[in-house]
Amino acid sequence: MKLYLDPGHGGSDPGAQGHGLNEKDITLDIALKLRDILLNEFQNVEIRMSRTGDTTKSLSQRTQEANAFGADFYLSIHINAAGSSAQGYEDYIYPSASSESKRIRDIIHAEVMKVNELKDRGKKQANFHVLRESKMPAVLTENGFISNAHDATLMKQSSWRQKVARGHANALAIAFNLKRKTVTTPVPTPAPKPAPGQNQPKPGVLYKVMAGSFKERKNADEQITLLRAKGFDAFVVTTTISGTIWYRVQVGAFSSRENADKHLTLVKKAGFTDSFIVVDDGGSSGNHNGSSPASPPSSNGSGSSTGSNSGSTGGAGNGQNENNGENSGNTPPPPSTQGYSILGPTILSPNQMNEFVKTVNPNAPELGNLYFTIGEYYGIRGDIAFAQALHETDYFRFTGIVQPSQNNYAGIGATGPNRSGATFQTPEEGVIAHLQHLFAYATANPLPNQYPLVDPRFHLVERGSAPTWTDLNGKWAVPGTTYGQSILDLYKRMLRFSAENLENLQKEIQS
Repeated sequence: MKLYLDPGHGGSDPGAQGHGLNEKDITLDIALKLRDILLNEFQNVEIRMSRTGDTTKSLSQRTQEANAFGADFYLSIHINAAGSSAQGYEDYIYPSASSESKRIRDIIHAEVMKVNELKDRGKKQANFHVLRESKMPAVLTENGFISNAHDATLMKQSSWRQKVARGHANALAIAFNLKRKTVTTPVPTPAPKPAPGQNQPKPGVLYKVMAGSFKERKNADEQITLLRAKGFDAFVVTTTISGTIWYRVQVGAFSSRENADKHLTLVKKAGFTDSFIVVDDGGSSGNHNGSSPASPPSSNGSGSSTGSNSGSTGGAGNGQNENNGENSGNTPPPPSTQGYSILGPTILSPNQMNEFVKTVNPNAPELGNLYFTIGEYYGIRGDIAFAQALHETDYFRFTGIVQPSQNNYAGIGATGPNRSGATFQTPEEGVIAHLQHLFAYATANPLPNQYPLVDPRFHLVERGSAPTWTDLNGKWAVPGTTYGQSILDLYKRMLRFSAENLENLQKEIQS
Protein backbone atom coordinates (compact mmCIF):
# COMPACT_ATOMS: atom_id res chain seq x y z
CA MET A 1 0.00 0.00 0.00
CA LYS A 2 1.24 3.45 -0.92
CA LEU A 3 -0.26 5.99 1.46
CA TYR A 4 -0.15 9.76 1.19
CA LEU A 5 -0.57 10.92 4.78
CA ASP A 6 -1.53 14.56 5.18
CA PRO A 7 -1.54 16.19 8.65
CA GLY A 8 -3.63 19.33 8.08
CA HIS A 9 -2.24 22.89 8.17
CA GLY A 10 1.31 23.61 9.43
CA GLY A 11 3.92 26.34 9.46
CA SER A 12 2.33 29.78 9.06
CA ASP A 13 -1.13 28.18 9.07
CA PRO A 14 -1.98 27.02 12.61
CA GLY A 15 -5.42 25.75 11.63
CA ALA A 16 -8.12 25.83 14.28
CA GLN A 17 -7.14 27.11 17.72
CA GLY A 18 -8.64 26.73 21.16
CA HIS A 19 -7.93 25.80 24.78
CA GLY A 20 -4.23 26.55 24.29
CA LEU A 21 -3.95 24.17 21.33
CA ASN A 22 -3.14 24.56 17.63
CA GLU A 23 -4.72 22.17 15.14
CA LYS A 24 -1.45 21.85 13.21
CA ASP A 25 0.32 20.39 16.25
CA ILE A 26 -2.37 17.82 17.04
CA THR A 27 -2.74 16.63 13.45
CA LEU A 28 1.02 16.25 13.04
CA ASP A 29 1.39 14.21 16.21
CA ILE A 30 -1.47 11.87 15.26
CA ALA A 31 -0.06 11.45 11.75
CA LEU A 32 3.47 10.70 12.98
CA LYS A 33 2.13 8.12 15.42
CA LEU A 34 0.05 6.56 12.63
CA ARG A 35 3.07 6.44 10.35
CA ASP A 36 5.15 4.70 13.02
CA ILE A 37 2.48 2.08 13.66
CA LEU A 38 2.08 1.25 9.97
CA LEU A 39 5.80 1.10 9.17
CA ASN A 40 6.75 -0.83 12.28
CA GLU A 41 3.94 -3.37 12.31
CA PHE A 42 2.91 -4.07 8.72
CA GLN A 43 4.53 -5.36 5.56
CA ASN A 44 4.69 -3.62 2.17
CA VAL A 45 3.70 -0.17 3.38
CA GLU A 46 5.14 2.93 1.74
CA ILE A 47 4.24 6.34 3.16
CA ARG A 48 4.77 9.85 1.89
CA MET A 49 3.82 12.64 4.28
CA SER A 50 2.86 16.16 3.32
CA ARG A 51 4.97 17.31 6.25
CA THR A 52 6.92 15.76 9.11
CA GLY A 53 7.51 19.02 10.93
CA ASP A 54 6.00 22.47 11.37
CA THR A 55 6.26 23.51 7.72
CA THR A 56 3.95 25.40 5.36
CA LYS A 57 2.57 23.61 2.30
CA SER A 58 -0.33 24.69 0.10
CA LEU A 59 -3.30 22.45 -0.67
CA SER A 60 -2.32 22.24 -4.34
CA GLN A 61 1.22 21.23 -3.40
CA ARG A 62 -0.19 18.41 -1.29
CA THR A 63 -2.46 16.95 -3.94
CA GLN A 64 0.14 17.35 -6.70
CA GLU A 65 2.66 15.55 -4.53
CA ALA A 66 0.20 12.73 -3.78
CA ASN A 67 -0.68 12.32 -7.46
CA ALA A 68 2.97 12.26 -8.51
CA PHE A 69 3.72 9.73 -5.77
CA GLY A 70 1.06 7.43 -7.21
CA ALA A 71 -0.55 6.84 -3.83
CA ASP A 72 -3.18 4.15 -3.40
CA PHE A 73 -4.94 6.26 -0.80
CA TYR A 74 -4.97 9.86 0.46
CA LEU A 75 -5.67 10.35 4.17
CA SER A 76 -5.98 13.86 5.56
CA ILE A 77 -6.00 14.30 9.35
CA HIS A 78 -7.78 17.34 10.79
CA ILE A 79 -9.26 18.82 13.96
CA ASN A 80 -12.59 20.67 13.92
CA ALA A 81 -13.75 23.99 15.41
CA ALA A 82 -17.11 25.70 15.88
CA GLY A 83 -19.10 26.96 18.85
CA SER A 84 -18.13 25.66 22.25
CA SER A 85 -21.00 23.18 22.37
CA ALA A 86 -20.11 21.37 19.13
CA GLN A 87 -18.18 18.18 19.74
CA GLY A 88 -17.36 14.81 18.27
CA TYR A 89 -15.86 12.99 15.29
CA GLU A 90 -16.87 13.10 11.63
CA ASP A 91 -15.23 12.20 8.35
CA TYR A 92 -15.61 13.32 4.75
CA ILE A 93 -15.43 12.06 1.20
CA TYR A 94 -16.01 14.00 -2.04
CA PRO A 95 -19.72 14.17 -3.08
CA SER A 96 -19.08 12.12 -6.23
CA ALA A 97 -16.43 9.92 -4.64
CA SER A 98 -15.73 6.43 -5.91
CA SER A 99 -17.21 3.37 -4.27
CA GLU A 100 -13.70 2.56 -3.05
CA SER A 101 -13.52 5.87 -1.16
CA LYS A 102 -16.87 5.08 0.43
CA ARG A 103 -15.77 1.58 1.39
CA ILE A 104 -12.55 2.76 3.02
CA ARG A 105 -14.32 5.67 4.74
CA ASP A 106 -16.85 3.29 6.28
CA ILE A 107 -14.05 1.16 7.72
CA ILE A 108 -12.16 4.19 9.04
CA HIS A 109 -15.29 5.59 10.64
CA ALA A 110 -16.06 2.33 12.42
CA GLU A 111 -12.52 1.69 13.67
CA VAL A 112 -11.78 5.24 14.84
CA MET A 113 -15.09 5.49 16.68
CA LYS A 114 -14.18 2.35 18.64
CA VAL A 115 -11.27 4.11 20.35
CA ASN A 116 -11.63 7.90 20.26
CA GLU A 117 -14.11 8.52 23.14
CA LEU A 118 -15.90 11.12 20.99
CA LYS A 119 -19.50 11.70 19.97
CA ASP A 120 -20.34 10.25 16.53
CA ARG A 121 -21.32 13.11 14.20
CA GLY A 122 -21.68 10.82 11.21
CA LYS A 123 -20.27 10.27 7.73
CA LYS A 124 -20.33 13.38 5.54
CA GLN A 125 -19.47 14.77 2.12
CA ALA A 126 -17.74 18.02 1.19
CA ASN A 127 -16.10 19.74 -1.77
CA PHE A 128 -12.69 19.95 -0.05
CA HIS A 129 -9.68 20.52 -2.31
CA VAL A 130 -7.74 17.49 -1.12
CA LEU A 131 -10.74 15.23 -1.77
CA ARG A 132 -11.54 16.79 -5.15
CA GLU A 133 -8.07 17.11 -6.67
CA SER A 134 -6.52 13.83 -5.52
CA LYS A 135 -6.58 11.10 -8.17
CA MET A 136 -6.88 8.24 -5.70
CA PRO A 137 -9.51 7.31 -3.08
CA ALA A 138 -9.40 9.95 -0.35
CA VAL A 139 -10.85 10.54 3.11
CA LEU A 140 -10.55 13.51 5.47
CA THR A 141 -11.12 12.87 9.18
CA GLU A 142 -12.11 15.55 11.72
CA ASN A 143 -10.98 14.23 15.08
CA GLY A 144 -12.92 16.28 17.60
CA PHE A 145 -13.51 19.97 18.22
CA ILE A 146 -10.62 22.02 19.54
CA SER A 147 -13.23 24.62 20.59
CA ASN A 148 -14.97 22.16 22.92
CA ALA A 149 -13.67 21.65 26.47
CA HIS A 150 -14.31 17.90 26.52
CA ASP A 151 -12.67 17.20 23.17
CA ALA A 152 -9.74 19.56 23.83
CA THR A 153 -9.00 17.84 27.13
CA LEU A 154 -8.62 14.57 25.24
CA MET A 155 -6.45 16.19 22.59
CA LYS A 156 -3.94 17.26 25.23
CA GLN A 157 -3.32 13.61 26.14
CA SER A 158 -0.61 11.82 24.19
CA SER A 159 -2.30 8.52 25.02
CA TRP A 160 -5.50 9.72 23.32
CA ARG A 161 -3.63 10.82 20.21
CA GLN A 162 -2.02 7.38 20.15
CA LYS A 163 -5.48 5.77 20.32
CA VAL A 164 -6.71 7.87 17.41
CA ALA A 165 -3.64 6.91 15.38
CA ARG A 166 -4.24 3.27 16.27
CA GLY A 167 -7.86 3.49 15.13
CA HIS A 168 -6.79 4.85 11.75
CA ALA A 169 -4.07 2.18 11.48
CA ASN A 170 -6.51 -0.63 12.29
CA ALA A 171 -8.83 0.67 9.60
CA LEU A 172 -6.13 0.84 6.94
CA ALA A 173 -4.94 -2.64 7.83
CA ILE A 174 -8.46 -3.95 7.27
CA ALA A 175 -9.17 -1.89 4.15
CA PHE A 176 -5.93 -2.88 2.41
CA ASN A 177 -5.59 -6.35 3.90
CA LEU A 178 -2.18 -5.48 5.34
CA LYS A 179 -0.06 -8.36 6.59
CA ARG A 180 1.67 -8.01 9.93
CA LYS A 181 5.43 -8.27 10.12
CA THR A 182 6.65 -11.51 11.65
CA VAL A 183 9.97 -12.13 13.37
CA THR A 184 11.52 -15.27 14.76
CA THR A 185 12.13 -14.34 18.39
CA PRO A 186 15.07 -15.96 20.20
CA VAL A 187 14.77 -16.93 23.84
CA PRO A 188 16.91 -14.57 25.92
CA THR A 189 19.59 -15.86 28.22
CA PRO A 190 18.24 -15.50 31.77
CA ALA A 191 20.13 -13.19 34.08
CA PRO A 192 22.45 -15.08 36.44
CA LYS A 193 21.06 -15.94 39.84
CA PRO A 194 22.64 -14.17 42.81
CA ALA A 195 25.34 -16.02 44.68
CA PRO A 196 24.33 -17.80 47.91
CA GLY A 197 23.91 -15.35 50.74
CA GLN A 198 23.94 -12.36 48.43
CA ASN A 199 20.49 -11.28 49.62
CA GLN A 200 21.43 -11.57 53.30
CA PRO A 201 21.37 -8.33 55.29
CA LYS A 202 24.69 -6.52 55.32
CA PRO A 203 25.76 -4.68 58.46
CA GLY A 204 25.38 -0.93 58.16
CA VAL A 205 23.55 -1.07 54.80
CA LEU A 206 20.06 0.35 54.31
CA TYR A 207 17.92 -0.13 51.22
CA LYS A 208 15.78 2.99 50.88
CA VAL A 209 12.70 2.98 48.67
CA MET A 210 12.20 6.25 46.79
CA ALA A 211 8.96 7.11 45.01
CA GLY A 212 10.49 9.62 42.63
CA SER A 213 13.22 12.21 42.48
CA PHE A 214 12.52 15.84 41.59
CA LYS A 215 14.38 19.04 40.83
CA GLU A 216 11.60 21.17 42.33
CA ARG A 217 10.50 20.80 45.96
CA LYS A 218 6.84 21.54 45.18
CA ASN A 219 6.68 18.50 42.90
CA ALA A 220 8.11 16.29 45.62
CA ASP A 221 5.53 17.66 48.08
CA GLU A 222 2.73 16.89 45.62
CA GLN A 223 4.02 13.32 45.33
CA ILE A 224 3.93 12.96 49.11
CA THR A 225 0.27 14.04 49.16
CA LEU A 226 -0.57 11.36 46.59
CA LEU A 227 1.37 8.69 48.48
CA ARG A 228 -0.24 9.49 51.82
CA ALA A 229 -3.68 9.34 50.19
CA LYS A 230 -2.87 5.72 49.32
CA GLY A 231 -1.64 4.85 52.82
CA PHE A 232 2.12 5.28 52.41
CA ASP A 233 4.19 7.20 54.95
CA ALA A 234 6.48 9.45 52.93
CA PHE A 235 8.89 12.33 53.43
CA VAL A 236 11.45 14.32 51.45
CA VAL A 237 15.20 13.77 51.60
CA THR A 238 17.62 15.90 49.63
CA THR A 239 20.81 14.89 47.88
CA THR A 240 23.27 16.85 45.76
CA ILE A 241 24.64 15.33 42.57
CA SER A 242 27.03 17.20 40.28
CA GLY A 243 26.12 20.42 42.06
CA THR A 244 22.37 19.96 41.55
CA ILE A 245 19.94 19.49 44.45
CA TRP A 246 17.43 16.66 44.02
CA TYR A 247 14.37 16.15 46.22
CA ARG A 248 13.78 12.45 46.73
CA VAL A 249 10.54 11.10 48.20
CA GLN A 250 11.33 8.26 50.61
CA VAL A 251 8.66 5.67 51.46
CA GLY A 252 10.63 3.15 53.50
CA ALA A 253 14.06 1.90 54.54
CA PHE A 254 15.07 -1.74 55.08
CA SER A 255 18.13 -3.67 56.20
CA SER A 256 17.05 -6.55 53.91
CA ARG A 257 17.22 -6.08 50.16
CA GLU A 258 14.48 -8.68 49.73
CA ASN A 259 12.09 -6.68 51.93
CA ALA A 260 12.96 -3.47 50.10
CA ASP A 261 12.19 -5.13 46.76
CA LYS A 262 8.82 -6.31 48.07
CA HIS A 263 7.95 -2.81 49.26
CA LEU A 264 9.11 -1.33 45.95
CA THR A 265 6.71 -3.67 44.15
CA LEU A 266 3.82 -2.52 46.35
CA VAL A 267 4.61 1.13 45.70
CA LYS A 268 4.80 0.58 41.94
CA LYS A 269 1.55 -1.39 41.94
CA ALA A 270 -0.08 1.59 43.65
CA GLY A 271 0.73 3.61 40.54
CA PHE A 272 4.10 5.16 41.46
CA THR A 273 6.02 3.52 38.64
CA ASP A 274 8.96 5.93 38.89
CA SER A 275 10.02 4.39 42.22
CA PHE A 276 13.52 3.03 42.78
CA ILE A 277 15.89 1.86 45.51
CA VAL A 278 18.87 3.70 46.93
CA VAL A 279 21.57 1.66 48.65
CA ASP A 280 22.92 3.60 51.62
CA ASP A 281 26.10 2.03 52.98
CA GLY A 282 27.21 5.05 54.95
CA GLY A 283 29.67 6.06 52.26
CA SER A 284 31.91 3.00 52.44
CA SER A 285 31.36 2.10 48.79
CA GLY A 286 32.59 5.43 47.53
CA ASN A 287 29.30 6.16 45.79
CA HIS A 288 28.10 9.75 45.77
CA ASN A 289 26.57 10.59 49.16
CA GLY A 290 26.95 6.94 50.11
CA SER A 291 24.09 5.92 47.84
CA SER A 292 23.39 4.82 44.33
CA PRO A 293 19.99 4.65 42.70
CA ALA A 294 19.06 1.03 42.17
CA SER A 295 16.49 1.79 39.49
CA PRO A 296 16.35 4.95 37.40
CA PRO A 297 14.02 7.72 38.51
CA SER A 298 11.91 8.31 35.43
CA SER A 299 9.95 11.36 34.46
CA ASN A 300 6.30 11.54 35.45
CA GLY A 301 5.76 15.04 34.18
CA SER A 302 6.53 16.55 37.55
CA GLY A 303 10.19 17.39 37.23
CA SER A 304 11.90 14.02 37.55
CA SER A 305 14.00 12.79 34.68
CA THR A 306 16.02 9.79 33.58
CA GLY A 307 17.77 8.24 30.64
CA SER A 308 19.48 11.37 29.39
CA ASN A 309 23.19 11.66 28.87
CA SER A 310 24.56 14.84 30.37
CA GLY A 311 27.97 14.35 28.81
CA SER A 312 26.99 13.50 25.26
CA THR A 313 27.44 15.94 22.41
CA GLY A 314 25.50 13.63 20.14
CA GLY A 315 22.65 12.90 22.52
CA ALA A 316 19.08 14.02 22.70
CA GLY A 317 18.93 14.04 26.49
CA ASN A 318 18.29 16.99 28.75
CA GLY A 319 21.27 16.63 31.06
CA GLN A 320 19.09 16.17 34.17
CA ASN A 321 19.72 12.52 34.88
CA GLU A 322 20.23 11.90 38.58
CA ASN A 323 21.35 8.34 37.96
CA ASN A 324 24.01 9.44 35.46
CA GLY A 325 24.95 5.92 34.42
CA GLU A 326 25.56 4.31 37.79
CA ASN A 327 25.03 0.56 38.00
CA SER A 328 21.43 -0.05 39.01
CA GLY A 329 18.62 -2.57 39.16
CA ASN A 330 16.18 -4.25 41.50
CA THR A 331 18.09 -7.54 41.51
CA PRO A 332 21.84 -8.16 41.80
CA PRO A 333 23.43 -7.24 38.47
CA PRO A 334 24.84 -9.81 36.07
CA PRO A 335 28.62 -9.96 35.59
CA SER A 336 30.21 -6.82 34.19
CA THR A 337 29.96 -6.46 30.42
CA GLN A 338 32.57 -3.75 30.09
CA GLY A 339 34.47 -4.33 26.87
CA TYR A 340 31.42 -6.03 25.36
CA SER A 341 31.62 -5.93 21.55
CA ILE A 342 29.26 -3.84 19.44
CA LEU A 343 29.17 -6.58 16.80
CA GLY A 344 27.30 -9.71 17.83
CA PRO A 345 23.88 -11.36 18.01
CA THR A 346 20.70 -9.65 19.20
CA ILE A 347 19.36 -11.55 22.23
CA LEU A 348 16.12 -9.79 23.17
CA SER A 349 13.08 -10.03 20.92
CA PRO A 350 11.35 -6.97 19.47
CA ASN A 351 8.45 -7.46 21.86
CA GLN A 352 10.77 -7.61 24.88
CA MET A 353 12.41 -4.35 23.85
CA ASN A 354 9.06 -2.64 23.31
CA GLU A 355 7.65 -3.93 26.60
CA PHE A 356 10.66 -2.63 28.54
CA VAL A 357 10.56 0.93 27.23
CA LYS A 358 6.82 1.12 27.85
CA THR A 359 7.36 0.54 31.57
CA VAL A 360 8.83 4.06 31.55
CA ASN A 361 7.13 5.64 28.53
CA PRO A 362 3.79 3.98 27.70
CA ASN A 363 3.56 6.08 24.53
CA ALA A 364 6.94 5.05 23.15
CA PRO A 365 7.01 4.09 19.45
CA GLU A 366 7.44 0.37 18.87
CA LEU A 367 10.89 0.28 17.27
CA GLY A 368 11.99 -3.12 18.58
CA ASN A 369 11.37 -4.86 15.26
CA LEU A 370 13.52 -2.34 13.37
CA TYR A 371 16.44 -2.65 15.80
CA PHE A 372 16.14 -6.43 15.71
CA THR A 373 15.98 -6.93 11.94
CA ILE A 374 18.37 -4.18 10.85
CA GLY A 375 20.76 -5.00 13.70
CA GLU A 376 20.85 -8.64 12.52
CA TYR A 377 21.62 -7.49 8.97
CA TYR A 378 24.60 -5.39 10.05
CA GLY A 379 25.74 -7.95 12.62
CA ILE A 380 25.23 -5.43 15.43
CA ARG A 381 23.71 -6.20 18.80
CA GLY A 382 20.38 -4.54 18.03
CA ASP A 383 19.05 -4.80 21.56
CA ILE A 384 22.03 -2.89 22.98
CA ALA A 385 21.66 -0.32 20.18
CA PHE A 386 18.03 -0.04 21.32
CA ALA A 387 19.31 0.61 24.87
CA GLN A 388 21.57 3.32 23.45
CA ALA A 389 18.56 4.90 21.74
CA LEU A 390 16.68 4.91 25.06
CA HIS A 391 19.69 6.57 26.70
CA GLU A 392 19.96 9.20 23.98
CA THR A 393 16.24 10.05 23.71
CA ASP A 394 15.16 9.70 27.36
CA TYR A 395 13.11 6.59 26.57
CA PHE A 396 11.81 8.12 23.30
CA ARG A 397 10.40 11.10 25.22
CA PHE A 398 12.85 13.48 23.45
CA THR A 399 13.26 15.84 26.37
CA GLY A 400 16.40 17.42 24.90
CA ILE A 401 17.25 19.30 21.71
CA VAL A 402 16.31 16.54 19.25
CA GLN A 403 12.60 16.43 18.37
CA PRO A 404 10.51 13.29 17.75
CA SER A 405 9.80 14.29 14.15
CA GLN A 406 13.53 14.05 13.36
CA ASN A 407 13.54 10.24 13.82
CA ASN A 408 17.07 10.73 15.12
CA TYR A 409 17.36 8.08 17.83
CA ALA A 410 21.13 8.35 18.22
CA GLY A 411 21.52 12.13 18.43
CA ILE A 412 23.57 12.12 15.22
CA GLY A 413 24.91 15.62 14.63
CA ALA A 414 23.17 17.08 17.68
CA THR A 415 25.90 19.22 19.18
CA GLY A 416 24.22 22.16 20.88
CA PRO A 417 21.08 24.22 21.46
CA ASN A 418 21.04 25.56 17.89
CA ARG A 419 22.21 22.33 16.28
CA SER A 420 19.62 19.62 16.82
CA GLY A 421 21.25 17.25 14.38
CA ALA A 422 20.15 15.17 11.42
CA THR A 423 16.56 14.52 10.39
CA PHE A 424 15.44 11.25 8.80
CA GLN A 425 12.28 10.76 6.77
CA THR A 426 11.00 7.64 8.53
CA PRO A 427 11.63 5.70 11.76
CA GLU A 428 13.23 2.95 9.67
CA GLU A 429 15.66 5.42 8.13
CA GLY A 430 16.51 6.76 11.58
CA VAL A 431 17.30 3.27 12.87
CA ILE A 432 19.36 2.48 9.76
CA ALA A 433 21.41 5.66 10.29
CA HIS A 434 21.97 4.75 13.95
CA LEU A 435 23.19 1.25 13.13
CA GLN A 436 25.34 2.48 10.23
CA HIS A 437 27.02 4.92 12.60
CA LEU A 438 27.71 2.07 15.05
CA PHE A 439 29.02 -0.08 12.18
CA ALA A 440 31.48 2.67 11.25
CA TYR A 441 32.89 2.70 14.78
CA ALA A 442 32.83 -1.08 15.27
CA THR A 443 34.65 -2.25 12.13
CA ALA A 444 36.66 -1.13 9.13
CA ASN A 445 34.82 -3.63 6.88
CA PRO A 446 32.87 -2.28 3.88
CA LEU A 447 29.29 -1.30 4.67
CA PRO A 448 26.81 -3.95 3.39
CA ASN A 449 24.74 -2.51 0.56
CA GLN A 450 21.17 -3.71 1.11
CA TYR A 451 20.28 -0.30 2.55
CA PRO A 452 21.45 3.06 1.15
CA LEU A 453 23.92 5.03 3.24
CA VAL A 454 21.79 7.50 5.21
CA ASP A 455 24.15 8.30 8.09
CA PRO A 456 25.43 11.80 7.19
CA ARG A 457 28.46 11.42 9.48
CA PHE A 458 29.54 7.91 8.48
CA HIS A 459 32.68 9.11 6.68
CA LEU A 460 33.67 11.37 9.59
CA VAL A 461 34.20 8.35 11.85
CA GLU A 462 37.64 6.81 12.28
CA ARG A 463 36.63 3.37 11.02
CA GLY A 464 37.02 0.54 13.53
CA SER A 465 38.10 2.88 16.32
CA ALA A 466 35.48 1.62 18.83
CA PRO A 467 34.85 -2.14 18.61
CA THR A 468 33.27 -2.25 22.08
CA TRP A 469 30.52 -0.21 23.69
CA THR A 470 32.86 1.33 26.26
CA ASP A 471 35.22 2.33 23.44
CA LEU A 472 32.54 4.85 22.48
CA ASN A 473 33.53 6.90 25.56
CA GLY A 474 34.94 10.21 24.39
CA LYS A 475 33.96 9.44 20.78
CA TRP A 476 30.18 9.26 20.56
CA ALA A 477 29.93 11.29 23.76
CA VAL A 478 32.37 14.01 24.83
CA PRO A 479 33.76 13.83 27.45
CA GLY A 480 31.44 10.87 28.08
CA THR A 481 33.81 8.96 30.36
CA THR A 482 31.01 6.58 31.42
CA TYR A 483 28.91 6.71 28.25
CA GLY A 484 29.38 3.07 27.21
CA GLN A 485 28.93 1.84 30.78
CA SER A 486 25.63 3.73 31.01
CA ILE A 487 24.34 1.97 27.89
CA LEU A 488 25.39 -1.44 29.20
CA ASP A 489 23.84 -0.75 32.60
CA LEU A 490 20.56 0.08 30.91
CA TYR A 491 20.86 -3.10 28.83
CA LYS A 492 21.34 -5.14 32.01
CA ARG A 493 18.06 -3.75 33.28
CA MET A 494 16.41 -4.82 30.02
CA LEU A 495 17.79 -8.34 30.47
CA ARG A 496 16.60 -8.54 34.06
CA PHE A 497 13.15 -7.27 33.11
CA SER A 498 12.78 -9.88 30.34
CA ALA A 499 14.16 -12.70 32.51
CA GLU A 500 11.72 -11.86 35.29
CA ASN A 501 8.82 -11.86 32.83
CA LEU A 502 9.86 -15.27 31.51
CA GLU A 503 10.25 -16.57 35.04
CA ASN A 504 6.75 -15.37 35.92
CA LEU A 505 5.39 -17.01 32.78
CA GLN A 506 7.09 -20.27 33.72
CA LYS A 507 5.50 -20.12 37.16
CA GLU A 508 2.08 -19.56 35.60
CA ILE A 509 2.53 -22.59 33.37
CA GLN A 510 3.68 -24.75 36.26
CA SER A 511 0.75 -23.69 38.43
